[in-house]
Amino acid sequence: MANPDPTLVELRAAAEAAATPAERANALNQLAEALEKHSQYTESLAAAEEAYGLAQQVEAPAAESAALRLQGVVYARRGEYSEALRLFEQSQNLCEKIGDRSGVARVTGNIGLVYQNLGEYGKSLEYYTRALDEELDNRSHVANVTGNIGLVYQSRSEYGKSLEYSTRAIALHEEIGNRSGVARVTGNIGSVYLDLGEYGKSLEYSTRAMALHEELGDRSGVARVTGNIGLVYQNLGEYGKSLEYYTRAMALLEELGNRDGVAIVTGNIGNVYQSLGEYGKSLEYYTRAIALHEELGERFGVARVTGNIGNVYQSLGEYGKSLEYYTRAMALHEELGDRSGVAIVTGNIGIVYALLGEYGKSLEYFTRAMALHEELGERSGLARVTGNIGIVYQNLGEYGKSLEYYTSAIALHEELGQRSGVASVTVNIGIVYQELGEYEKSLEYFTRAMTLKEELGERSGVASVTTNIGDLYAQKEFADYNPTKAETLLQQAITLHQELGTKQALYTSHEALANLYAQENRWEEALQQYKKYHEAYGEVHTEEALKKAAQVEQQRQVAELEKRIAIERARAKATEELLHKTLPPSIANRIIAGEQNIADRFDSASVLFADVVGFTPMTAQMPASAVLEFMNFVFAHFDGIAAKHGCERIKTIGDGYMAVCGAPVECENHAERIARMAMEMLVDVKLPASITEHLPAGVEFEIRIGLHTGSITGGVIGVGKLAYDIYGDTVNTASRMESHGEAGKIHVSEEFASAVGSSFSFTERGELEVKGKGLLRTYFLEVGS
Repeated sequence: MANPDPTLVELRAAAEAAATPAERANALNQLAEALEKHSQYTESLAAAEEAYGLAQQVEAPAAESAALRLQGVVYARRGEYSEALRLFEQSQNLCEKIGDRSGVARVTGNIGLVYQNLGEYGKSLEYYTRALDEELDNRSHVANVTGNIGLVYQSRSEYGKSLEYSTRAIALHEEIGNRSGVARVTGNIGSVYLDLGEYGKSLEYSTRAMALHEELGDRSGVARVTGNIGLVYQNLGEYGKSLEYYTRAMALLEELGNRDGVAIVTGNIGNVYQSLGEYGKSLEYYTRAIALHEELGERFGVARVTGNIGNVYQSLGEYGKSLEYYTRAMALHEELGDRSGVAIVTGNIGIVYALLGEYGKSLEYFTRAMALHEELGERSGLARVTGNIGIVYQNLGEYGKSLEYYTSAIALHEELGQRSGVASVTVNIGIVYQELGEYEKSLEYFTRAMTLKEELGERSGVASVTTNIGDLYAQKEFADYNPTKAETLLQQAITLHQELGTKQALYTSHEALANLYAQENRWEEALQQYKKYHEAYGEVHTEEALKKAAQVEQQRQVAELEKRIAIERARAKATEELLHKTLPPSIANRIIAGEQNIADRFDSASVLFADVVGFTPMTAQMPASAVLEFMNFVFAHFDGIAAKHGCERIKTIGDGYMAVCGAPVECENHAERIARMAMEMLVDVKLPASITEHLPAGVEFEIRIGLHTGSITGGVIGVGKLAYDIYGDTVNTASRMESHGEAGKIHVSEEFASAVGSSFSFTERGELEVKGKGLLRTYFLEVGS
């Protein structure tokens, strides 16, 4: 239990000893101010209300104004901003009546602080500026308000301006010899550098502030800065150090009886345990923090921590509970008029809907959050939500849009100097390119992200990117596929996560390594890693309020895993037997699963036919081996383009090449995909010298392409030697488009041009008599459109 503060004891005694109502009113005002600083809001409010009543009785307007202002301060601390503003306005009117410019300035500054807490940064700056204009002679007040303006610009992510005002404030405090003010603002600069991800500088300024507070014997300041250093180490992923500093700060704050500070640090400890994936402990600390904030009547703190609990349930996959807590937090922020809090929670709800696969709703919430951040001038929030929209489009498979939003997010983070944000989005871009099969680009972005994470000292980030790179080297389609390197990197990531205690990220690394071992037919090692994955997963997802039967769940998961491994073994064996068969992966999977008589109807798909112009005379004099090498090279090149655009090669007939999109895997934008495939096929193919030396002199390699859209039937034919083929009038029409086309051009039907829409440009060829089809209107797709 904290010892009574000697100052409070003395102030209470002075109030009791007051000889007149006027003296008691002044003494009570002093006591109310001291009690507010010690988070004793109920007693502070009672003292200020009594002082106000006494001041009215004896007609002491200065004491009356001070009492109103002190009541407003308590209501502001409780998050009751409308009541606080009403009291501040009354106090300000009294100060103006008696010509107390210093009092006017002080209350004006308090109003600025309320609007700052509400996220009304424009209004906040307006009132702070008025406060400066009112009080040009009181340099201490000017210094304080200047520092507060720096904090507003920090909230608006205008870090350059924030540092500019903070530097001015320090100079003002130094001029008047206010070392306490210098210490406070120095700590604020450390907080700005924390937001910028410049953790070294943040620690440098925090250490300076700590030394100043210690020299002054200001234990409250020491506690505040100690907590801030804990926040820096939390961002660095140094969770042990972070908890060490938070524990120190907590002890100091408890000694001082600063319950407000204790509540904030308790919530921060909950944040650390959330980062560590220790959700049970996280919820325990969040519950304590909420209880403390509620005792103090601090609704803003309650709203903030309620939102954090929503984050925990989101991480646990308990999306219903997550939305429940986000809704509560949203209601609190809306009651408080805290639009900044509303914007943050709105964005978090968008994340939950994205995880649920409800992408339309997700985008709706992200759009709302974006609008709020833009109104508030919160560019940091804008950058964060922009990146989240990129994730949604990535999940939708709209990689172009995804990259567009990621690029915008990086630009915003770079403008703000937020290198940590840049690093996180860079990782996501790497993941997109991996999903697109552009592995070299993916590695390039992962490497950039790793460099940034290492420079920032974000060890948890380094561990996560190490997992990404390891998983990339485990992809067989990657030209630099290297299972040994992948294994080494994934083991390094696991070691890092174990050192850091980041359980959620740890189980992801175990899963990646298990998948690698399974892919390499190292089944026993795969099973071990899958078990470790489930153990780590179980630790994360069972240490929470629901107290699920973790052991039973893990046994069930391991049983399912062993079944999965057995299926993988069967799949590997079947795949070996199917290597000589030309089957799309989805069809092969259905056969392995035991499906027979595969025949599907596709209401809408797009078919491509391509033919090498003049193939017969071109290859007439070529050796058979050169002809075979020529066709293998060209068709392998076309296969790569098909895979990139999500199309499937069906077969080759001589020099003819046939592909489809929208079957056997359906997709809505099949016409657009196959159009892009066709355009890329027309790009010059660089034939190797071993082929060109056999080509007749002056011969140019050209192809003719035809496209059509319509319904088709797809199925597997044969018993011993299987083949997948597609049938129907659509196939015949696509073939006619190719045969009636021209060299170096993409000839398309009217149906295809209509299916693609305005995304591409076409040149009308006019009506054409097509064998077996009659008179058709056709077009040439303009390459590069």
